[in-house]
Amino acid sequence: MSGHSKWATIKHKKGATDAKRGAAFTKIIKEMTVAARIGGGDPGMNPRLRTVIEKAKAVNMPADNIKRAIQKGTGELPGQIIEEVVFEGYGPGGVAVMVETATDNRNRTVGDVRHIFDKYGGNLGQNGCVAWMFDKKGVIEIDADKADEDALMELVLEAGADDMKLVEGTYEVTTSPAAFYAVKQAIDAKGIPVSLAEVSMIPQTTVRLEGKQATQMLKLMDMLEEHDDVQNVSANFDIDASVMEQAS
Repeated sequence: MSGHSKWATIKHKKGATDAKRGAAFTKIIKEMTVAARIGGGDPGMNPRLRTVIEKAKAVNMPADNIKRAIQKGTGELPGQIIEEVVFEGYGPGGVAVMVETATDNRNRTVGDVRHIFDKYGGNLGQNGCVAWMFDKKGVIEIDADKADEDALMELVLEAGADDMKLVEGTYEVTTSPAAFYAVKQAIDAKGIPVSLAEVSMIPQTTVRLEGKQATQMLKLMDMLEEHDDVQNVSANFDIDASVMEQAS
């Protein structure tokens, strides 16, 4: 499990991620609008949109909000043009960081992201400077005491997963982005609770951080994740779980 996956899981379990409902709605609406614009407004034909709708329902977003976001994406309702912009840079200790955003003002967003990197010991880099260190994958994590290993392995592989392994008391299922929704749906159909489910950039290698650099890195992650335009942050740090627990 990558350091960022541990971080995401810890924050999810503590309810710290998008704790403010309004912030959660803002991010999801932007993501939904982009998904509908790119792949169409029919969730049956648009796996990315289906996944975002599921995320919206998980935070109790009203159906009217979901409908309006989709209609803005398809052009049925007027709205600002939301574009996806990916930023790449380095955190403390040379940690590779990728920041996926959805914004209606690229200049504002790049200025904000650059400021956050500078403030917490990092620096924004050029496009392509760290992307080669990551692979885009679906990740689904399940506490080991919630499912039988052999039965779960059979279930997820039949549904299209690439792999499943046991890491520190957690089953980590990896998928291609295209297969993510089908695998998650198969797990849900069996009533197996998941602790984390997301499509993100998974690092090929990690950088070990301790002390001040570890603290700075987690502050950088927090500030990036709290920004309204930021959808996902991926990084290749390796920090002790106890330190991340305290920081979250």
